[in-house]
Amino acid sequence: MGTSPHLFGGIILSLHTLLVLGGKKYYVIITRRIGGRRVNFTKRTAMETKRARLLLADDHQILCDGLRVLLSSEPDIEVVGRVGTGYDALRCVGSLKADIVMMDLCMPQTNGVEAIANIKRRFPETKSIVLTFHKAEEYVRAAFDAGAVGYVLKDDGQDQLLVALRSVMSGKTYLSAGVCREVVTGYLKTFKNNGGIRKSWEILSHREREVIKLIAEGYRNREIAEYLSLSPKTVEKHRATAMQKLRLHNIAGITAYAIENGLAVIHQDNSVRDRKRLSRYTPG
Repeated sequence: MGTSPHLFGGIILSLHTLLVLGGKKYYVIITRRIGGRRVNFTKRTAMETKRARLLLADDHQILCDGLRVLLSSEPDIEVVGRVGTGYDALRCVGSLKADIVMMDLCMPQTNGVEAIANIKRRFPETKSIVLTFHKAEEYVRAAFDAGAVGYVLKDDGQDQLLVALRSVMSGKTYLSAGVCREVVTGYLKTFKNNGGIRKSWEILSHREREVIKLIAEGYRNREIAEYLSLSPKTVEKHRATAMQKLRLHNIAGITAYAIENGLAVIHQDNSVRDRKRLSRYTPG
């Protein structure tokens, strides 16, 4: 509760601005005589607190459960859902009317960078914040190039997380202190090299990266074609072009490359469960 006293003809007028009850913010104006004998409530108005609707996108359930508990006491933030893939994040942003998506970079099916780009294109008012372990400059640059407005590390503290959320809510951009050094170093290196060396995956098209990712995660051409709404021949063409660009010769090479560059997440139980999910959904 904050107080701003003003003296008017022997009466102190104080404006108390922060009294939150049941999701409402109460503004209370009181008058008190200088003698301090009595307090009269002369006016009270109530205004709804604007709560940012937050969607969590991470394939680690226990992490999302912890975040939900951590944020549950914040009066201006409401966790409206949790999804485990970038594709499901894109699918749920509209239906949940999310203001912010907090996104992991490495998830099954559609990764965080691709999901951020798709959300930015389809829901330009929704803001994306990355929550990840990756500190390397290329991950940060890829996320912001895709449309992210915040980048938080999973080993940051609660205070940094809340600062990131509220910075983004107020229209600012947030970058974790833990990656600032890497970003500056990468920028200086790029400047020194007059453009620097492009990461090999940057030479791939958006669709080629999607195909490579899904191949590495164990999906067949037919399943990929159904998921991406393409023909199997088109999938094979993207696969062949990507392998030629990357100088890869087999599936093992694709898988190793995708994991090494953070394009794919491999879980032991990917195959049967996620293939059923692929066949159940089609991209919107």
